[in-house]
Amino acid sequence: MAFGQSTGPSATARQVQELLDLLRDAGHGDFRDARGPMGFTQRQAGGKFTADEAAELIDQLQAAEYEADQAKAVKPTGGLLTPMTEAERALRTASTKSLVLEVRRRGWTVTRPK
Repeated sequence: MAFGQSTGPSATARQVQELLDLLRDAGHGDFRDARGPMGFTQRQAGGKFTADEAAELIDQLQAAEYEADQAKAVKPTGGLLTPMTEAERALRTASTKSLVLEVRRRGWTVTRPK
């Protein structure tokens, strides 16, 4: 394998666009801008990712976005917080990847939201 080459199939255009959208939502202008904070290689800073790299980064960014949303979303009910059941807590702390795998195992299909 030549120096700087990636292993595995390239990310789809949809994956790259979704990753860019998530990076912009996180406050980065583009892939180069996110290189340092995200730890991207030079290849990745140029917008070139393998499908696995893109999927992993998308999952990480979605999880961070979800956690930030949950921290902001305090549901007051008469001055008290709504208690979470153990099942809700488990679902909210599970990774996107594990949730997708479980839903697929149960026979459902899963697509990313737009």
